[in-house]
Amino acid sequence: MYKERRIERHQLACFLEVFNGLNDKSIGFLGNVSESGLMLISQLPLMIGASFDLYLKIPTDDGPQQEIRLKAKCLWCHEDVTPQHFDAGFSLQWAPPEYGALVSALQQYFCFYPLPASA
Repeated sequence: MYKERRIERHQLACFLEVFNGLNDKSIGFLGNVSESGLMLISQLPLMIGASFDLYLKIPTDDGPQQEIRLKAKCLWCHEDVTPQHFDAGFSLQWAPPEYGALVSALQQYFCFYPLPASA
């Protein structure tokens, strides 16, 4: 079955920046999300097996950005197809309910819908 994108393709990694919860510095950009983990795109390789305190700054319509804080363990890291960038996979150790809402919203926003049946 053919599927059609609900919206034009967007680069998620250009929008949702991920920060180190210990020093408040950018650690990379969100590349992918699931209920149990995330993929981060970074300019530096990340230590496999290490636990990280991370947070995302989510834009809101009315007021300051919302912060979603996470604790995650880096399971893998390898060079991205883009030179001098690295992809790292994380398993969530702790996340607030707001993270689940973010995952659901992103999956809905970037989903595919079937083409309408021809009349």
